[in-house]
Amino acid sequence: QVQLVESGGGLVQAGGSLRLSCAVSGSTTSTNGIAWYRQAPGKQRELVAVIRVDESTTYYGGSVKGRFTISRDNAKNTVYLQMNSLKPEDTAVYYCNAGSFRGPAYYGKDYWGKGTLVTVSP
Repeated sequence: QVQLVESGGGLVQAGGSLRLSCAVSGSTTSTNGIAWYRQAPGKQRELVAVIRVDESTTYYGGSVKGRFTISRDNAKNTVYLQMNSLKPEDTAVYYCNAGSFRGPAYYGKDYWGKGTLVTVSP
């Protein structure tokens, strides 16, 4: 089992920044990737960014590329999502997910955190 705990959400004005953290614990031998997803009210969950923790390979969704950066600190078992130039449309609950890579493709497993709310005001 893998446990994921998100933190760092809050209210920020458009153009501002936030850094989210995902603390990872438990048995992670079957996983080598951590992803951030988000879900806005009335919308489907969307993949935001993924990192391969053993290589630091990263992938970003098109709507956040160039504004968000995913990184990891293996010593702290924590994955971060630095969010800059935030827009009102970034408002959502942000979730952490653990999964594995097969070649370049990420396959999320059923390990989720409870989420952290990010609200961006105009």
